[in-house]
Amino acid sequence: MSTSGKILALVDLPGGELDETGRGVVSYAARLSGFAESAWSAVTLAEPRGEALAGLGAYGVPAITAIDAGEQLLDTPARLGKALSRLVTAESASILVLPHNDLGATLAPVIAATLNAALLTEVTTIRKKDGALHLSRAALGGRIAETSLWDGQRPLVITVPLRSLSQVLLPSVRPGNPAITTWQAPPEAAGNTVTIITRIPPDPQTVDLTEAEVIFSAGKGCDPATFEQLKELCKILNVSFGVTRPVYDLGWTGFERMVGQTGRTVTPRLYVALGISGSMHHVGGIKDSRRIVSINNDSKAPIFTNSDEGFVADLSEVVPRLLERARASQGGAA
Repeated sequence: MSTSGKILALVDLPGGELDETGRGVVSYAARLSGFAESAWSAVTLAEPRGEALAGLGAYGVPAITAIDAGEQLLDTPARLGKALSRLVTAESASILVLPHNDLGATLAPVIAATLNAALLTEVTTIRKKDGALHLSRAALGGRIAETSLWDGQRPLVITVPLRSLSQVLLPSVRPGNPAITTWQAPPEAAGNTVTIITRIPPDPQTVDLTEAEVIFSAGKGCDPATFEQLKELCKILNVSFGVTRPVYDLGWTGFERMVGQTGRTVTPRLYVALGISGSMHHVGGIKDSRRIVSINNDSKAPIFTNSDEGFVADLSEVVPRLLERARASQGGAA
């Protein structure tokens, strides 16, 4: 296996900040460089500054290539994919690592097709055996593990599920001050340019739950009054609202708000389960959430064993208090 090329890790900096996904990607790339015995560096769509740059240094990023005006390409994935493909070639990289989110899943096939590279999505584990990299992922709905061997003859593009991106700082990581190089993407051919006039941010109240960052979900532990208070709380906090199957069956909201294996399978940054017992079908639809927080008045509810944090409490007392605090923070009546 040829390991002469280095590893590039794409790090998006939303709002100029290094978020959980970004930290996970660079940590993953650092470990991969050890397996592949290759150098590695990060690629960003804007020059990192302040805490973002310090964070990348803390994770041992040796060098950073910042694409000049790269953020402007986010609205045109085809152009961004081609630009990244040219960067991979310019830096003689062998492997490109992307998070398996909306951005990474969209870019990966574009880049692989442009480079005539090998493509493997949702990689969970990587190991080196007999001088080659063995990459595994779940297939057929997680029922089997599929392993592919990369021989190094072509570039490799991989995406990594968010749940597999650990932010843990390894003892072997040596913090430093990464060198930053600005790279200018080649201009598009005449007639192929796109001008972005304005950007409309997604509305958490209407966005598809599969794309929501934060979801508050109501279960059958919510009575009608608490349910309406919870909907108002979500509007004030600007987060998405979901329900379980029993709540949907009551006709309180539409099918598009139902979370679970019979509704939407979601992967938010934060999932708050309120009055949800934790049936197998519901847990199956939320298990890949980055963080799950639960509130239920039954201390033996199954949802607690699947939560990062759990609180035994009565929703009819908790939700009004949360709503009162939220209203006060917005300058409304307490």
